[in-house]
Amino acid sequence: MDALYTAVATATHGRDGRAVSNDGRIDLKLAPPVELGGNGEGTNPEQLFAAGYAACFGSALGLVGRQAKVDVTDAAVTAEVGIGKQGEGFGLKVTLRVELPDTLDEETGRKLVEQAHQVCPYSNATRGNIEVDLVIE
Repeated sequence: MDALYTAVATATHGRDGRAVSNDGRIDLKLAPPVELGGNGEGTNPEQLFAAGYAACFGSALGLVGRQAKVDVTDAAVTAEVGIGKQGEGFGLKVTLRVELPDTLDEETGRKLVEQAHQVCPYSNATRGNIEVDLVIE
């Protein structure tokens, strides 16, 4: 694959540090969530992954919608990223909640969401590695 764009970010001190992009657009304090024993006074990798996945999946849905000549501009994607023990380490699971426009029939909406799941780079990266549930609302 030839990369069309490469994002670059550096994190220091793991979950208790900072994440900064090379262009300075991202500069975030990191902190583990309270549920994982942290103070919750910063963002965490799961939130960043959820935001990225939701945005990417929304773009993929827009692409397949345009290709099918179906207006999905009012769609919204919410990504829920869970972390938990998996064997000796930790694992992730994702639920993508896709809110489609009321004007879109259920069958067409489901087809577009499934096509977006095949196109989205995050979906392709996680396929076979992370449980991803698609929920159409």
